[in-house]
Amino acid sequence: MTSRTTPKRAPLSRDRVLRAAVELADEGGAGALTMQQIGRRLGVEAMSLYRHVRNKDDILDGIVDLVFAEIELPADRSSWRTVLRARSISTRAALRRHPWAITLMESRMAPGPANLRSHEDTLSVLLDSGCSATMATHAYNLVDSYVLGFALQEVNLPFSNAEELAAVGELLIAQVPADQYPNLVRVSAELFASGFDYADEFEFGLDLILDGIERAVRGS
Repeated sequence: MTSRTTPKRAPLSRDRVLRAAVELADEGGAGALTMQQIGRRLGVEAMSLYRHVRNKDDILDGIVDLVFAEIELPADRSSWRTVLRARSISTRAALRRHPWAITLMESRMAPGPANLRSHEDTLSVLLDSGCSATMATHAYNLVDSYVLGFALQEVNLPFSNAEELAAVGELLIAQVPADQYPNLVRVSAELFASGFDYADEFEFGLDLILDGIERAVRGS
């Protein structure tokens, strides 16, 4: 007679708690996170979580650091422009996966190791290329402001791809009097007919910013 055994649940750990919190935040936003929800996701009582995290702020710091850990820098660090470009693209991709992190990434007061390493590596590349501390800060802040701003705008748009944009755009432009706003109507019509994808604007704008930084670095 064979006996059935219940599969053992993986032991609770800080990493499991944080990853469950990321899953919940991806589904409902960071504002909806509670100890009770996280406990239910893990199949434990909420009080059990306090052996691994101090409080909700500790969880928010931890899950933001997990997002920072997803940001990749290229192995070749010889060009600051290549590094900033790759980091920006990787950051935007991480924020598309975790849009709740957009407003949290630069606001937490207890940065974790992945956060600190990302900043350290990026600043090291800028300083090693000959940038002063001030110029490195200018470049870093400008690029990060663009990435976070674009990600915030993107997540709030009423469409997610070129097809949805065309459909939404046609509905909106049909309400616009062409005799009063001829350029708006003409440009919109041309864009929708061309298969314009708003997502492509990211790298176009990023390259313009990097061009400007490059001129400033050469002139400093």
